[in-house]
Amino acid sequence: MATSKAFRSAILHCQDDPAKVGFEQAIEYFEDGLLIVADGQIQAVGPASDLLPGLAADTELVEYPNGLIVPGFIDTHIHYPQTGMIAAYGEQLLDWLNNYTFPTERHFADKEHARGVAKVFLQELLRNGTTTALVFGTMHKESVDAFFEEAARSNLRMICGKVMMDRNAPDYLTDTPESSYADSKELIERWHGQGRALYAVTPRFAPTSSEAQLSEAGRLLQEYPDVYLHTHLSENKAEVEWVKALFPQCSGYLDVYDHFGLLRPRAVYAHGIHLEDAEFKRLAETDSAIAFCPTSNLFLGSGLFNLSKAEQYQVKVGLGTDVGAGTSFSLLQTMNEAYKTQQLQGRKLHPYKSLYLATLGGAQALHLEDKLGNLNPGKEADFVVLDYQATPLLDFRLQQAKDIEERLFVLSILGDDRAVKATYAAGECVHQRD
Repeated sequence: MATSKAFRSAILHCQDDPAKVGFEQAIEYFEDGLLIVADGQIQAVGPASDLLPGLAADTELVEYPNGLIVPGFIDTHIHYPQTGMIAAYGEQLLDWLNNYTFPTERHFADKEHARGVAKVFLQELLRNGTTTALVFGTMHKESVDAFFEEAARSNLRMICGKVMMDRNAPDYLTDTPESSYADSKELIERWHGQGRALYAVTPRFAPTSSEAQLSEAGRLLQEYPDVYLHTHLSENKAEVEWVKALFPQCSGYLDVYDHFGLLRPRAVYAHGIHLEDAEFKRLAETDSAIAFCPTSNLFLGSGLFNLSKAEQYQVKVGLGTDVGAGTSFSLLQTMNEAYKTQQLQGRKLHPYKSLYLATLGGAQALHLEDKLGNLNPGKEADFVVLDYQATPLLDFRLQQAKDIEERLFVLSILGDDRAVKATYAAGECVHQRD
């Protein structure tokens, strides 16, 4: 058995959804805590005073004073090929896709190009404390192979899929129902469950897939019931109207996916801004999840996600950065924008709920709560060290904070990549600031 390591710092993680059990009951906090890790898994967590006396003599002790250990952040919706076009000016969704996204994605037929972008993308995730992400590739098989190969170098728990897109897109980015099925099947058999890699069947969104292609996506899910489904839903009002025109036989946007058997556990739908009550109800009935992407929703002018409605219907929700429409790889900054979107609707987003959405909530949305999402013994040892003294302003402001609730809120509003001192995946340091 490998020598264990122990990490001493303040430690905070979630045990449940604050909306279900209450704020104080949802979290576990140790002002002076110890996290013990061996063989890539968490062995114990608790007060340092309780655990230090029992440490084996050969345990390596790593101390992070003026820091806070939290679980690795989980990004439930992001596009790695769009890394190079983040902060593209001036469009809403449909024009933004045509003017920026599609021209950028055509280059991913070149595997070496894809590999170079994947390296930058993964470095940015780790710099920002994100250890797991649900990721769009492009329609090219090469883009997915390159991504998984790079993720494996750091032993990261990542989920990715080849985009399925056979209409309403440039010829250089379209496939066919038959080729998208065959390519996806090949990638599933090569990557799903290989190390820490998992696969997502990935139709871009209903307007760019024919009925035949959506049927093939459903066929893949039947043949491989433990893979993911990852797509977009009700992001933009013009998009919603377009879907209704393309699929007049269906009662609405969500019903299109339902018609083809795409609502299920491990199905994650990005955005869900313009959903009706019956659609929230149907998502809950099928154990499908929503990725809440506030930075991109604001950047593209798409709208404000109704988190309280999702809570009312008990729909699983995780946070997504949605880079490149999203404006930051940082889930701390995503928490910042999530707070503001709720304020604009006259609602409060508690810092414990924000942490839940970025960690355990994301794990539950991805059906990975047995492996990820908090620091309980037996979980994979993915965690982040946040630095209370990362910037002069953060340091000064946190000196005024009266408790961990306030410190967490300040971190979520003022924090970004600079607040991440170290990122660990399977117990190994994969990013160290400076």
